[in-house]
Amino acid sequence: MVQHVGLDVSLKETAISIREDGSRIWRGKCASDPGSVAEIIRRHAPRAERVVFESGPLATWFYHALTAEGVPAICIEARHAQKILNETLNKTDANDADGLARIAEAGFYKEVRVKAFGSMLVRTLIAIRSQIVGMSIQLSNQIRGVM
Repeated sequence: MVQHVGLDVSLKETAISIREDGSRIWRGKCASDPGSVAEIIRRHAPRAERVVFESGPLATWFYHALTAEGVPAICIEARHAQKILNETLNKTDANDADGLARIAEAGFYKEVRVKAFGSMLVRTLIAIRSQIVGMSIQLSNQIRGVM
C-alpha cells in the first residue's frame, strides 16, 4: 500500500493531499516550510512513494530542502499539470493538491530537472548585478539629461 502526496506550494501556506489505493486518506495545510511539510508527510504518509509539486519560483529551494529531509520529491511541469487541474469545477488550493496527488498516483506527469542549488545562487547574483548595472546607467543618463 503505497501512498502518493500532492503539494500545492505558495509563499505562506502549502496545501497537502495524501492518497492511498485510489482514495484520499488525509488533507491539510501547513506553513510553506520544507521541514514542516516533511514532518507532516512522515506522520501521515510514512510509505510515500511520490511527493509531487509544480515547478515555480520556490521549486528549486523546496525540492532540495525536501530531498535533504529524505522525502521522495518530484517537481513536475506546471503547464502540463495546469491542463489537468483546470478540469476541476471548484478551483482551490486543497483541490489542486488533491489533483496533484492523483497525477502522482497515475504516474501521468512530466518531471522537470531541478537545477543545483549552487547554480540557482549564481544565476541570482548575475541577475542582481545586471539589474544594478542597468539602474546605474539609467541614473547617469538622467543626470546627464538634467545637466
